[in-house]
Amino acid sequence: MLKRADEGPRKRIGPFPEPLAALPDLSWRMLHGLRQSMPRVLLPAPHSVAPPLGRMGALEVRLATTQREVKKAQRLRYKVFYEEMSAIADIQAQVSRRDRDAFDAICDHLLVLDHDTITRSGEPAIVGTYRLLRQDVAERYSGFYTANEFDLAPLLERHRGLRFLELGRSCVLAPYRSKRTVELLWHGIWSYVLSHRIDVMIGCASLEGTDPERLALPLAFLHHNARAPEEWRVGALPARRVAMDRLPAEAINSKAALQAMPPLMKGYLRIGAFVGDGAVVDRQFGTTDVMIVLPVSAINARYVNHYGAEATRYAA
Repeated sequence: MLKRADEGPRKRIGPFPEPLAALPDLSWRMLHGLRQSMPRVLLPAPHSVAPPLGRMGALEVRLATTQREVKKAQRLRYKVFYEEMSAIADIQAQVSRRDRDAFDAICDHLLVLDHDTITRSGEPAIVGTYRLLRQDVAERYSGFYTANEFDLAPLLERHRGLRFLELGRSCVLAPYRSKRTVELLWHGIWSYVLSHRIDVMIGCASLEGTDPERLALPLAFLHHNARAPEEWRVGALPARRVAMDRLPAEAINSKAALQAMPPLMKGYLRIGAFVGDGAVVDRQFGTTDVMIVLPVSAINARYVNHYGAEATRYAA
């Protein structure tokens, strides 16, 4: 899986180290046996604190457990998406100075905290966040956020026995956009994937800009080199679909195409993710979105080894 963990807006996953050949049949059962999934954190008592999922020096990653922490994550998202990037705020967002929607109430919120930076309330500053929505929760309420742009129903129907997790609304404060912070976020995600026995991560990745013609090179590269096989393919909603095959394969300069992509999107490709069929222009956030599908079975073996099959590399 959620826009960017390392350089700005929302709904995305994050970069990993260098690639290795994919391990063809890697599943959560093979990785860590029949572990019992942890109960979902439902934002309980006002002063409760979730156990850390990982730690690197002063930085800690854990889930939010209070509405106060969720509001702080929403303020962080507003600062990045609306004040720094090109998202267009509605009146509600302008008044509250928070990026929020109805999905926040049913999602888990992953936080990165800096214990060397203490706020006026005496708490460590929240410097990064990721929004996580499990399929079982989505199905009890209004579905997945990405269903507003992509037709998820056929994918979910083809894989009815698998557990899906949507990653989104990811951002990190500018001074913290480093490999170190992104790795810690991903350690938290990997811990969450293991504890909830997730089989597939989904989400959107964004190219900056709303003119598909100006994005023809990276879109065409993704179409010809990363499009999901039929088993994992997801199409953009017909009314919003923008073609990605804007250039023939032989006309693509791969090096230039990769340079035109945000690090987050390249990270998806390195780890083994697939891209859906068709893109969607998101004018509110000033981006052109592609669908990312990342089966746990397709994750490159090196990344599993890097974070540990039991998510022990940065364990607190």
